[in-house]
Amino acid sequence: MADCLFCRMHAGEIPVEKIARNEHAFAIRDINPRAPVHALVIPRLHVPTAKDIGWTHGEMLAGLFSLATEVARVEGVYDAGYRLAFNVGDNAGMTIFHLHLHVLGGRKLGPEG
Repeated sequence: MADCLFCRMHAGEIPVEKIARNEHAFAIRDINPRAPVHALVIPRLHVPTAKDIGWTHGEMLAGLFSLATEVARVEGVYDAGYRLAFNVGDNAGMTIFHLHLHVLGGRKLGPEG
């Protein structure tokens, strides 16, 4: 999608430091972190939200979760624990409508919502 921020990052049109990547996704640090570790794992394939996920996305989702685990290791939160979260829609705080998985950690996280 030409106007999608994450698609433009993936295409190299917007330079961004990637923490990690695999054939299905790439990971960057969130520019407005909610925890000491706050990364976004973004699929290379443009999928607007989790509502748009179907059976054909299984391999992409496996790549997304696998990369999230790698990010937790790289960022030093793998052993202590971390949160994985998807925001879906405006009321959930979704601001970029391209599926992405938040990886949060680095401190004790309380309940959300």
